[in-house]
Amino acid sequence: MNIIIAGGGEVGRRAAEVLAEGGHDVTVIDVEPGVLSRLEESVDLRTLRGNCAHAGIIQEAGGENCDLFVAATSQDEINLLAAATAKAVGAKKCVARVHHGPFFEQRSLDYAAHFHIDRLVCPEHLTALAIARTLRNPGAIAVESFARGQIELQQFVVEADVPAVGTRLADLHLPRGVRLAVVERDTFALIPDGETRPAEGDVVYLIGESALIENARRLFHQSKPKRTHVVVMGGPAMGVWLCRALKGRSFSVRLFETNEVRAEELARKLEHVTVVQADPTDRSVFEEENIVSADAFVALTRDDEHNILGAAQAKSQGVRQTIAVVERPTYLHLLRHVGIDQAFSPRDVAAREIEGLIEDRPVRRLASLAEGAADVYEVRAALAGEATNVPLRKIKMPAHSLVAAIQRGDQASVPGAADAVRAGDRVIVIGPQGVDKEFRKLFVG
Repeated sequence: MNIIIAGGGEVGRRAAEVLAEGGHDVTVIDVEPGVLSRLEESVDLRTLRGNCAHAGIIQEAGGENCDLFVAATSQDEINLLAAATAKAVGAKKCVARVHHGPFFEQRSLDYAAHFHIDRLVCPEHLTALAIARTLRNPGAIAVESFARGQIELQQFVVEADVPAVGTRLADLHLPRGVRLAVVERDTFALIPDGETRPAEGDVVYLIGESALIENARRLFHQSKPKRTHVVVMGGPAMGVWLCRALKGRSFSVRLFETNEVRAEELARKLEHVTVVQADPTDRSVFEEENIVSADAFVALTRDDEHNILGAAQAKSQGVRQTIAVVERPTYLHLLRHVGIDQAFSPRDVAAREIEGLIEDRPVRRLASLAEGAADVYEVRAALAGEATNVPLRKIKMPAHSLVAAIQRGDQASVPGAADAVRAGDRVIVIGPQGVDKEFRKLFVG
């Protein structure tokens, strides 16, 4: 594929490396000759010096015929303009990297739709969700999450004396936005129907809208799991997204922010979080706040060195799990030697997301459940599919399979029987291994 990347910074450079290694023809545009020369020395690609928001530069780079245009400079506004210009010039698919919440969260305007951009990629948001997945309680783990965290899959054991035990699924009245995806019992697993009666000791997998799934869980598992105490060091947007991702999931979160104004703002935004205006790397603060009792310590300030110092200190003092966010790759090899359990690099997370956007397969496996008894697939629906634009209740699905979620644009939901899959939707389906061809016939054609 012909790919143009605007911006040779950390995110653009990593995306260029990953895509060039995948055999794609990559061109990088940047205004700094030094950035381009360093790229040429280490990566097999073409470079072009110029302003990536100018139509003439994009055309010179081959934008009229490119398969993917990625705007990955450090400026959100430039990325939005560059991606919109590339789309107008003729690029097939355009992606803009953003990191400010107002652009990404679309509270006042859907910027992607307004500028005809195919996808907005926010490395900080993706990293926050990735960290959240590593922190989930093993008693009710989220096996996988989809659609910016809107759809979630949880696994847990059915307890005694709960409403679900012995009750037909059709009579259980799960919230409309939640489905029971898989029931694992003894040595076998099944995708349930309305006649299925969960039993004590079953391992069940619930898939649903994140805001609803916690209430649905109580029908099967009412014991309160041990609260996981998390300390977050730093209050940038990534910290806000991480705290929101942990809300209502049996987590107790303390966020440390040194800036007084920012700390007050975070306290207003995050009512479920204890915000402390202090630096946890200060030994007196560490001891006074009893941070050693935390189950996990996450360092995600904008300063790599401070993140490494904070996570390493927390680990040395006895915190069980420590995580550091590191922007610059030169530091990654150091973390293992100082005892930090895990590092997250937003540039790597963004590069993987961008690489996934050029995935040509319309059906791909996302996860495996119940030791391989069922798989989770993502299907990109097309107009030629037999089941496209047909109400789900009228579709003859493959045996032991179900449509679990539909993502339309940036909005995802668990569908009802009257809903239909439309061309362009991303559909989450669950079924036995080997049914991907049948899903393709139904929804792709």
